[in-house]
Amino acid sequence: MRIAMLCGLLTGALLAATTAAQEGAKPASPATIEALRAAAAELPPDGTRDADFATRGFLATRVDPVIRDAKGDPVWDLDAYAFVDGDAPPTVHPSLWRHMRYLKRHGLFEVAEGVWQVRGFDLSNMTVVRGKTGWILIDPLTAQEVAAAALELVNETLGERPVSAVIYSHSHADHFGGVRGVASEADVVSGKVAIIAPEHFMEEAASENVMAGSAMQRRASFQFGAGLMPGNSGQMGSGIGSAVSRGTITLLAPTDTITHTGEMRTIDGVDLEFQIVSGSEAPSELNVYVAPARTFLTAEIATCTLHNILTPRGAKVRDARAWAQYLDEAVQRFTPKSDVIISSHCWPHFGKEEGASWLTAQRDNYRFLHDQTVRLMNQGATMAEIAETVDLPPQLGQDWSTHGYYGTYSHNSKAIYQYYLGWYDAVPANLHAHPPVARAQRIIDAMGGADRVIALAHNAMASGDYRWSSDLLQQLVFAAPDSTEAASLLADSYEQQGYQSESAIWRNQFLVAASELRNGRPDSFATQSPDMIAAVPTDLLLDSAATRFDPGRFGRKLLTVQLNLTGRGETAVIEANGNVMIGRIGETARAPDITLTGPRQLMLGLFFLKLPLAQMQAAGLKVEGDAAAMQALLDALDPVPGAFDIVKP
Repeated sequence: MRIAMLCGLLTGALLAATTAAQEGAKPASPATIEALRAAAAELPPDGTRDADFATRGFLATRVDPVIRDAKGDPVWDLDAYAFVDGDAPPTVHPSLWRHMRYLKRHGLFEVAEGVWQVRGFDLSNMTVVRGKTGWILIDPLTAQEVAAAALELVNETLGERPVSAVIYSHSHADHFGGVRGVASEADVVSGKVAIIAPEHFMEEAASENVMAGSAMQRRASFQFGAGLMPGNSGQMGSGIGSAVSRGTITLLAPTDTITHTGEMRTIDGVDLEFQIVSGSEAPSELNVYVAPARTFLTAEIATCTLHNILTPRGAKVRDARAWAQYLDEAVQRFTPKSDVIISSHCWPHFGKEEGASWLTAQRDNYRFLHDQTVRLMNQGATMAEIAETVDLPPQLGQDWSTHGYYGTYSHNSKAIYQYYLGWYDAVPANLHAHPPVARAQRIIDAMGGADRVIALAHNAMASGDYRWSSDLLQQLVFAAPDSTEAASLLADSYEQQGYQSESAIWRNQFLVAASELRNGRPDSFATQSPDMIAAVPTDLLLDSAATRFDPGRFGRKLLTVQLNLTGRGETAVIEANGNVMIGRIGETARAPDITLTGPRQLMLGLFFLKLPLAQMQAAGLKVEGDAAAMQALLDALDPVPGAFDIVKP
């Protein structure tokens, strides 16, 4: 069954940049060239630290740069960013270009005695610790294929050993999705391989994006530059790495759980100490101190860039204050005994003083953002006003890792405002404003029509005010979506803002928007792996299905369906009425109108793929009761949403 077609359900559904040709890209405008020249003049000295740390300990990389899946299709190209060298072109922010010069490094690197990292094989890093009998792997990348290639490189270079343990640092798929490339379910079940994760890992890995999965996945295509080809006028990485691998996302359940900071484990003869940092970058997350190697892994709460308090793809807002507190705890507890500090993205920091200085700068970055946003918020400033006011302090900005290659001060200050106060700025005009299309039509009429707006947009672009031209043209595109002139101009305006962005993911969003305005949006949508689907609790899946229930199409007062899920020993109930559809685990209190009995996969095919009831019956689903009523319920469910328009109404 095509269960992998269930898209948009889970956190792991991230989109990688494709190799499709980028059509219609234009050169940097004089205003962009001048803006980037001015930005370069404000940057700190390049120095030699990052160049040293990004290459130190290099041992080997793959001879064949292309990693392929079982069908022979490419899922990763190690040399995709080989073009990043020398001075920045006029279409790339010089700070981002510098960042990618170091981030593009790939291969196996020794970071301490008995500790290595495979970097550049995915968005994230795989950390390798030598145990008494085998390898302890921390964060086995996003996809099975790249994880297997990484382990192959480790064994070829260091000598072949079995995997004795896998540690998931947190509940985002780029830190666990490749697990079946390094460990088998049989070895986990037999006890040959331990899998260790923070408390609530499975719940969070399976559920973070269930409800908003389709919207989140579509937005992720903008964030990670789906459809953009790496290049001077295209995708320039993702800030914390190059891109997300396109292989098979997998998941094996943990066999051991870490619940509190200071918890210790001796894994394959290696003493490890853990710090729980859940609720910062991920809802379930831990850091790892490798005691014999005096090496501290900060997972993703500290990397080579400012991170996101609210990721543009969408997620629950993160707690910037708690994030800074965890970093402060790490500075106090772990840096005094660490000679090397590594993370699950980017390159390490060597030396006790360097590591402490770096972590302190990371801590101060999040704390400054939090405190200054709240200070201005309490003075009555709105999120937009705060975003224009709070900026990276010059002293902090001397450390390149505080720059916004992934998250930005602008986006994060708004996220902190939202964390405390929500989206509403207390201005009543914004309490019940017209929706985008109706508002755009009124604005265009008030400004004197489309020709007048086009003229104003041309003037704004000529002066380099692309923010204003985009604002004007977005209104016109929404008011007159068939206007090719408006769409073309808006694409040009977005493109220049992409070129000017220091943040890789801001660049991606602007350039994907420009591409879709010129070439149309893609109809294809990412798919989900069976492992990930299997991990989602049944009650969460039923709640997700309920968000697609249209009571206007149902036409019945009440319907009760009992689901007997064979193979799981699980019973669930669906109750639908003229308003809502409710799902719960357990048996119904009243006699069901319909009883469905069969494997959960057949239920998924019915409620998510919307495969015909008769087809599911032929596949083994037993249906007892009113089949016509069952069909009425199925007809009232929207299909799982696919791609939808963002830059056009």
